[in-house]
Amino acid sequence: MKEVSARVRWEQRTQKPLMALAVAFAVAYAVPIVHGSASASVTFACAVVEWAVWGAFAADYLVRLGLAERRVEFIRRHWLDLCAVVLPMIQPLRLLRLVSTLLLVGQRARMASQIRLTTYVAGSVVGLLMFGSLAVLSVEREAPDGNIRTLGDAVWWSFTTMTTVGYGDHAPTTGVGRLLAVGLMLSGIALLGLVTANIAAWFISRFESDDAEERRQTEAIAALTEEVRALRAEVAALREAR
Repeated sequence: MKEVSARVRWEQRTQKPLMALAVAFAVAYAVPIVHGSASASVTFACAVVEWAVWGAFAADYLVRLGLAERRVEFIRRHWLDLCAVVLPMIQPLRLLRLVSTLLLVGQRARMASQIRLTTYVAGSVVGLLMFGSLAVLSVEREAPDGNIRTLGDAVWWSFTTMTTVGYGDHAPTTGVGRLLAVGLMLSGIALLGLVTANIAAWFISRFESDDAEERRQTEAIAALTEEVRALRAEVAALREAR
């Protein structure tokens, strides 16, 4: 129990610092892409920040694993975290660092009890739009036949792809870009289903609360009616006694 408590305390204390590091990762990832003419030193500094943030999340996973009471069960329940930690080691690509860091951020954010589902979904939508736009712009801007050349084109493409509208005015031409498109489409469908289910659950809970309130009022009226009948019976009995 002490090891579990220590892990929980660690997760609570590192929640906000890791989220701040995630913001730093987002800035470091975006700068070289938005400013394509960034100097080599700026690009190198951003890469260092990206690796440092990924390293912090990887260290967080190892610490949590060390503090876990049942480590095999911890690995089994947090296998996605493990994949995100190992993924950038296989091939040091920026896109792999992006995917792994997003996975780690998402898993750690779910542990925060104060984050509601709606907030998490909204953050996921914004994060997917932002990183999807940056990722596709980084791989499509230099493609010979590419038609996604600016950040505005990339953001518009991300919106139409996530909503599965697909106007076709902008589309990826590289293999990596198409993989990103598949990921955004699946993510958009999943988030749309999650939002729909959340709204439906909210309406159901409201209807249930209204029904419960109506039943409570009905029961109160029935109890009051019985009391009135009992009082009438007592009054009638007193009259007969006179």
